[in-house]
Amino acid sequence: MSNSPEDSDVNVEAERVAARARVSWIILGVVMIAAAVGLGAWTFARGNTPFAIDLWWNDLLVALASPVFVAVSQAMDFLGGGWFGVFVVPIGGTVALWFFGRRWGAVFFLAASILSAGAVQLLKQSFGRERPEQILVVADFGSFPSGHVANAATIAAVALVLFPRLWVILVGAAWVLLMAFSRTAVHAHWLSDTLAGILVGVGVVLVLAGAMARPLAREIPEDEPDADAGAGSGGATERAR
Repeated sequence: MSNSPEDSDVNVEAERVAARARVSWIILGVVMIAAAVGLGAWTFARGNTPFAIDLWWNDLLVALASPVFVAVSQAMDFLGGGWFGVFVVPIGGTVALWFFGRRWGAVFFLAASILSAGAVQLLKQSFGRERPEQILVVADFGSFPSGHVANAATIAAVALVLFPRLWVILVGAAWVLLMAFSRTAVHAHWLSDTLAGILVGVGVVLVLAGAMARPLAREIPEDEPDADAGAGSGGATERAR
């Protein structure tokens, strides 16, 4: 049975709405990445000295430090970076998504992880900000932006795009905030470094999500309660094609 003219008009309008949403995601992602670059440039122009809020937060955590507090933060250091965070999590997540039939999702996750990490390293080398003197962990060159936080934000944002549920938002936000807190707790980063990490991680995911919205939307299960809110805000339209 052919579609009626009314149905065709509805489909055309739905596609226009979805297209605008995809473009909006890309624009928002670019703005977030640009904001991170702008923050880095501002910091660099000031001689890479910490902002007043950086010093206040760092001094507060020095005063609150305890063995348990530091131990938890050091565990987060392992989970969010090094060989585990850089290789095991992205590769393991990619393989799992591929195995369960989310092949575009797997490509999306791997690409987001690589691009986010690459952007972080580019900014680190460009701005060369020194880490706080009280650092309690071994870390690579460059404090700005936080690679651990960018990685956590990338994972959380990818999870939300692929599995658009309220609990994913809550767990993802908690994970990112905990990672940001832990990075400052071990004095590996200034607070502003963690903000830049969030901007980079989420920004990269938004740009990719907008660019890959159509294939990602086709993989969202039909019974996903919030599916129309994910993968470019055009999930239902794309799956119907």
